[in-house]
Amino acid sequence: MTDLSDYQQVLTPNYGVPSTIIVKGRGCRLYGQNGESYLDLAGGIAVSALGHCHPDVVKTLTEQANRVWHLSNVLANEPAIHLAKALVDATFADRVFFCNSGAEANEAAIKAARKATNELFGKEKYEIICFDESFHGRTIATIAAGGQPKYRKGFGPMPDGFTHIPINRGDILERAVSEKTCAILVEPIQGEGGVRPICPKLFEKIRKHCDRVNAALIVDEVQTGMGRTGKLFAYQHSCITPDILTSAKSLGCGFPIGAMLCREWISEHFVPGTHGSTYGGNPLGTAVAGKALETINQPELLSNVLSRGEQLMQGLNELNERYKLFKTIRGKGLLIGGVLKEDYEGQSGKLTKLTMQEGLMTLAAGPDVHRFAPPLIISESEIDEALTMLAQAYCHFIKQT
Repeated sequence: MTDLSDYQQVLTPNYGVPSTIIVKGRGCRLYGQNGESYLDLAGGIAVSALGHCHPDVVKTLTEQANRVWHLSNVLANEPAIHLAKALVDATFADRVFFCNSGAEANEAAIKAARKATNELFGKEKYEIICFDESFHGRTIATIAAGGQPKYRKGFGPMPDGFTHIPINRGDILERAVSEKTCAILVEPIQGEGGVRPICPKLFEKIRKHCDRVNAALIVDEVQTGMGRTGKLFAYQHSCITPDILTSAKSLGCGFPIGAMLCREWISEHFVPGTHGSTYGGNPLGTAVAGKALETINQPELLSNVLSRGEQLMQGLNELNERYKLFKTIRGKGLLIGGVLKEDYEGQSGKLTKLTMQEGLMTLAAGPDVHRFAPPLIISESEIDEALTMLAQAYCHFIKQT
C-alpha cells in the first residue's frame, strides 16, 4: 500500500508532509486509507462547493469524457460556449476567457487591464494598486500583486508596477491613485489574508477612483465566488459593477478550471495572438463547470449557504463564550474565520491539527485565523456535528496551551 514515506521520496517538499492519504470522498465526508472518516469544513480550500463526487457532476463528467476531452483553441466546443453564455447571463460581463486556475485568471486580468488602458489612455498607465495581505496566486506576477511578502521571498526580482496599500483605508487609497493607475485589484473578502472583508464604503470608493482615472476595477472572486457568500459572486451583495472578475476554485468544484470575466471595453483589446491557454476552455472542464454553475446558482442552495453560515457563525460565537479563543469571528456565508486573541497568536496550524484528530477538517488563514470553507451543500445536522467536534478540539487546545 502507498504510504506517506513514498510521498516524501517522490514529490517536492513545498507543501510539507500531509497527515494522511485520502482515498475517497462522498458529500461532505472524506475517507482515509484505513477507513477513517473526516467531516470536511475545509472544502479543498473553498473548492468543493458541491462536496465530493456530486452525482450530477460525475454524470456530466462521464458523459463528456465519452465524447471529447480536448481541442485546440482554433476549434470551438459546445460546453465552453454554453458555460460562457451562462456566466455572461448571470453577471455584469460581456465576455469570458477560460484558463486552468485562479492564478492564471488573475494573470489574464492583469494583462487585459494593462493592454486595454495602454491602448485607450496611453502607455504611462501601467500601475496596479493592490492591498496588503491580499493573495492572487503563486506565479511571479501574482505574487508581485499579492500583499504578502513571504510568498515573494527568494523569487526576485519582482516585476514592477504593483503598489500595495492597507485594506480599508480610504485616505491612503485616494493618495495612491494617479493617472498612472491602470487598475485596482481587490478581493471582496481576503481569504488567505485572514477572512478579512472589504468595507462596503471602500468598495464604492474604489469604483469611483477607477472611473475618475480611467482604470479597471478587477475583483478577484477566486475564493468568494460561486455561491460561497450566499450570492453567486460576492460583488453582487453591493451596487458595484466590476470591469474584470476572476473565478476558479468552486467554478469546477474540484475540476481544474479558471475564468476571467470582463466588459467589452476590456475584451476588445484581447485580439488574436495577445493571450492564450492550451487547456483553457477544454470541453471536459467547461462541461463540469457548466453543471456546477447550474447546480449552485439556485435559490435553494444559495439560501442554504446563508442559513448554514448563520448557524456556524452562531455556534462559533457560543463556543467562543466558553473558550475565549478569538478576538472576533468574521466572514460571510460559508467563508468564516476566527481571529485568535493575542495569547494564542501564531497557533492556527495547531488548531487545524487538533480538529483533524477529532475527525474534522478545517483551515488556517495565516498564523492567526482559524478558517472554515465547507461545501455549500452542508446540512444543519453536519454543522451541529462539526460544532461538537470543535468543542472537543478547542478544549484540548486550551489544556495544551
